Amino acid sequence: MAIYVMLTTLTDEGRKTVKQKPQRIREVNKEVEAMGVKILAQYSLLGPYDFVNILEAPDNITISKVAMELGSRGTLQTMTMAALTLDEFIGKP
Repeated sequence: MAIYVMLTTLTDEGRKTVKQKPQRIREVNKEVEAMGVKILAQYSLLGPYDFVNILEAPDNITISKVAMELGSRGTLQTMTMAALTLDEFIGKP
């Protein structure tokens, strides 16, 4: 399984939804997991992004489909990056 970092920014519609129904975030998390992606960590942020999610997915295709599905709803925009552990990056000693 590969690790991904997904930064998300809510649209105006997304902010309205979260304000009116904050539990919607947990509902979306369940939908993401049903698509085959495990949420390892999730944080709300201050700054240009609203959330950072650390995700585990079987491959780039799966995470791309999740990003496309979420973005197509019009409530958020995503930026997704593959992440490597330090051991993967520098090699194990």
